[in-house]
Amino acid sequence: MPLIVLLLLGSMVVIVGACELFVNSVEWLGKRLGLGEGVVGSILAAVGTALPETILPLVAILLVGGEEGNKVGIGAILGAPFMLSTAAFFATGTAVLIFTARGRRKNNMNVNATILGRDMRFFLIVYAIAIAAAFLPAHSLKLGMAILLLGLYAYYVYRTFRDDASLGGEDLAPLYFARRSPLPPLILVVAQLLIALAVIILGARVFVTGIEAAAQALGVPALILSLIIAPLATELPEKVNSVLWVRRSKDTLALGNISGAMVFQGCIPVAVGLVFTPWELTPPALASAAIAILSTGLVYTTLRRRQVLSPYVLLMGGLFYLAFIGYVVFLN
Repeated sequence: MPLIVLLLLGSMVVIVGACELFVNSVEWLGKRLGLGEGVVGSILAAVGTALPETILPLVAILLVGGEEGNKVGIGAILGAPFMLSTAAFFATGTAVLIFTARGRRKNNMNVNATILGRDMRFFLIVYAIAIAAAFLPAHSLKLGMAILLLGLYAYYVYRTFRDDASLGGEDLAPLYFARRSPLPPLILVVAQLLIALAVIILGARVFVTGIEAAAQALGVPALILSLIIAPLATELPEKVNSVLWVRRSKDTLALGNISGAMVFQGCIPVAVGLVFTPWELTPPALASAAIAILSTGLVYTTLRRRQVLSPYVLLMGGLFYLAFIGYVVFLN
């Protein structure tokens, strides 16, 4: 266990450092390409940091296979949106309150309600489709749902690019790979981005390995590992990125990183599950999906009614997370 603890701590340090590089480079990439907050946060950052948790179910389904591989894969697919809509929301809200208490930012979250509202609306639609597909009687119908989800994600990307305004005038911190350059070359921006992303994926993989080893040493069931522990580990990059952006009062990027990853996870990995597994959901899996929809629906409804977002609404994600853990531990 001491070695496992050291492995976890070391990988967390690596992930945090790599996320700082990633946030810095993805902002510069957005500025150099004339992209807006929605594309930078909801597409570039979201898809990039979603890779670690996307790899896990793909390996379980396509390489491990069988009933056990499918079970772990489906659990990981559903665990990612659940973790983003509960623990990641909670971490972001907590970060806002902490940095506000330290005088580093204002308590009110300066968010673009149009961008975030679009993300959450898309997620609620695609995730409802994903869960409904589990009740279809024929696999051919599930294949149709997979194609529909891929088409919806393509439309989401199109809408995000179409609706965005450029971030070109924003003052950014110097690129780490070119600290003395007021306008770093695009090749250095891309190089820093790719290196940071590779280190994030490696660090997340090591962190997940440590989590799995600790879970096995403590006798944690496979269901809890796939639905709760593994996604909690693999979602670490999104949480860290969001905290870094919250610290700098870039709340649309912070939440767009989460909401964009939710849309991605509700479409692409789910489509893989629909194609390569029976996509039969157990009661705990359905419960995690229901909680993800409820938590996201709460934030979306608040944002739509008030056009502003309080960190206290995000803290409710922590209560949803604890409620699900209680359900899994005591009722299953």
